Amino acid sequence: MIGRVGRIIEGKSVNFSLVATMRKAQASAKSGLSMRNVLCMWWKLVIWLSILFCLFAFLRIQQYSQSTLADNSSDLPRSSRNFSDHFDGNPKVAFLFLARRNLPLDFLWGSFFENADRAKFSIYIHSDPGFMFNASTTRSAFFYDQQLKNSVKVAWGEASMIEAERVLFEEALQNPANQRFILLSDRCVPLYNFSYIYNYLMKSPRSFVDSFLDKKDVRYNPRMSPVIPKNKWRKGSQWVTLTRRHAEVIVTDDTVFQIFRNFCKRRPQVDSSGGKKNLKLQKQHNCIPDEHYVQTLLAMNDLESELERRTLTYTLWNQSKTNLENKFWHPFTFSYADSGPQQIKRIKDIKHVYYATEFRTEWCRNNLTSVPCFLFARKFSQGAAMRLLSQGIANNFDVSALLEPPP
Repeated sequence: MIGRVGRIIEGKSVNFSLVATMRKAQASAKSGLSMRNVLCMWWKLVIWLSILFCLFAFLRIQQYSQSTLADNSSDLPRSSRNFSDHFDGNPKVAFLFLARRNLPLDFLWGSFFENADRAKFSIYIHSDPGFMFNASTTRSAFFYDQQLKNSVKVAWGEASMIEAERVLFEEALQNPANQRFILLSDRCVPLYNFSYIYNYLMKSPRSFVDSFLDKKDVRYNPRMSPVIPKNKWRKGSQWVTLTRRHAEVIVTDDTVFQIFRNFCKRRPQVDSSGGKKNLKLQKQHNCIPDEHYVQTLLAMNDLESELERRTLTYTLWNQSKTNLENKFWHPFTFSYADSGPQQIKRIKDIKHVYYATEFRTEWCRNNLTSVPCFLFARKFSQGAAMRLLSQGIANNFDVSALLEPPP
């Protein structure tokens, strides 16, 4: 009996062990299945989150790109830009002032525009970013709010100079009535009244671009080729006057400007205390972009036959010598004493320009008629500008007003 009971108990014990083992196996199987399910669900979640993140990032990039393109049209390919040519009324001359900050000769230009037909001109000023032309910064109401909103910081001898020029041309092209575009410095003065200048420009179908081939040129950088071939490299004054068609060529340029930005750079200025360092600096390639860009671009587009290859802005160049640079040219600044009737008449009587490097004489003509070469001159001090006013270059101006500071 005891043995039977023992066997029964032992049998039950065995059954209990088997059940326990089976339950553990089932639990283990369920646990393994559960872990695989969890891992599978986890990876699916990771994949979906990754897809959602990528989609979100793509949409943000698209949104940012569209916003940027809407706010800044300069990000668009320039070659794809179109400018309207339809307008009613008189064709206009766009006066494009490239200023350091303010316009020191605003009183002279204010008098000049006072005597002009306001339906025949427009004004654009490129100044330091953020500088505003208003009653506290200029004496002439003609310049109020005429500054560009998208101006760039300009450094002399850098690509930023031609970038500023392009911004001016682009802004002026928005008005289809603008048919002539005059680039002027903040120290330029008009040598004639508005009517004479307007008729002079409108009678000519050509642009006025000082452009010549300098056979002794050392500014061309071989790294510019093959985009800019050496035989298309030109030099000249940056103060150009363009027709609308040629202004559009400047603004829609996608390639040449980038080459200039990369390979036409001014050599760092020489420091007299630099010693041997200066010798190293002098070996660097030296290029002044604003004296080559417009001329070279128009030559590359085979437009030189459509140009009067001379500038309308007179500059008197001084040559000085230093220990570090054998030759350095800079524009002469006209003072009050240098701006008398005889000096101005001498400029206005110039009828031709000789280009020694090309053995070329450029006779100043307008539709086969001999005309004065220059309509403007630079650089003039405020005293010189006052004297021009007294000579009747611009009329109806009270010189005593200059004695009072701007309001």
